[in-house]
Amino acid sequence: METEDTEIRFGVMAVKMGFASPDQIVEALDTQVKENLFTGKHRRIGAILLDQGILSGSQMQEVAKKLNQIT
Repeated sequence: METEDTEIRFGVMAVKMGFASPDQIVEALDTQVKENLFTGKHRRIGAILLDQGILSGSQMQEVAKKLNQIT
């Protein structure tokens, strides 16, 4: 069975909303994996995008709100 849109991830929604590019999401995911491997810490993609200056705080909230409406 294929995954439905109800399981859209934060990064995918940020791209759909025009707040980030696919390349920026891939870079954020790379950062997330490296942090997991080398520091044992897990940061959410939204926090990474915020720290990288890709998303503003209000954009991050908009994406989260949209995701909550879907699920």
